[in-house]
Amino acid sequence: MELKVEGRNLEIRNSWQEKIQEEKERLVRHHPGLVLNLRVSIEETSHQKQGGYKVKLVVGVPNDTIVVRRKGEVVRSLLTDAFDTLGLQLKELQRKRRQTAKVVEGHAAGAPLQGVVKSVSPFESYGFITTMDGRDIYFHENSLKGIKLDKLSEGDEVRFAETDGLKGPQATWVKAV
Repeated sequence: MELKVEGRNLEIRNSWQEKIQEEKERLVRHHPGLVLNLRVSIEETSHQKQGGYKVKLVVGVPNDTIVVRRKGEVVRSLLTDAFDTLGLQLKELQRKRRQTAKVVEGHAAGAPLQGVVKSVSPFESYGFITTMDGRDIYFHENSLKGIKLDKLSEGDEVRFAETDGLKGPQATWVKAV
């Protein structure tokens, strides 16, 4: 990961540089290969009303840039807060990318899968499909296309796309055959 540290209207202190290096190593450890470059800017503000410092982190990740800004009186605590926020944003970015990849994998298999409705629970708004290879796939009524849940019956043939849900395989969409 490329790291650039710059000071505006001030000299970068060794303790700040050490903190930045420590946080960089933590990013590399927790998000390997995600962060391409990191620019840390620390500025001493000269405004009488504001006073203090501004910390800005600019992080390059594949196909995106994340910016975190903090203002305050103590640089070290601003760095800690900014890097904590950055860590949360990177974690969320990874979660979204994993979820997108799962949906793409579910559709990338080519033709939709086929199965038979195993059970329907209209009052709970969900049901299960049994696949041709005997697996059970959960579906929610929101995934139904062109049919209402109360019109589906056990034994009806359906086509669907599968993804990994929180509790196992689930259908992203379901159509009656």
